[in-house]
Amino acid sequence: MDHVAEGSCLCGRVAFRISGAFERFFLCHCKRCRKGTGSAHAANLFAPAGRLDWLSGADLVSTYRVADTRHQRSFCSACGSAVPNKRANGAGLVVPAGCLDSAVALRPDAHIFDADRAEWDAHLEDVPRLPGRPG
Repeated sequence: MDHVAEGSCLCGRVAFRISGAFERFFLCHCKRCRKGTGSAHAANLFAPAGRLDWLSGADLVSTYRVADTRHQRSFCSACGSAVPNKRANGAGLVVPAGCLDSAVALRPDAHIFDADRAEWDAHLEDVPRLPGRPG
């Protein structure tokens, strides 16, 4: 049975459907992923045999590739949200977990490029948790 997941960007103008199983889920701490997300890490699902169908907004999708590397990311040119992209080597799809509207059944397999982890990204379980925006 084929797995299907759907997602969209922040402004909702780009929507997509992924067909095919997610086989890996990595939290990547490399400097490129941190810069590309503006966060501690990228949370990417990998679908080696996945198929990507744009439901809307395909004309708004831009892809940036770091020269002479395999690192690339696709995003909505209207709101900047990360969206899926076809891997540079042609081996399936990379899907940012946060852009999915469907539930993700997988837990991350590993933190990768942990040696590049930001110095402030340690013992985050000790940071207070709030149910919403601080008052």
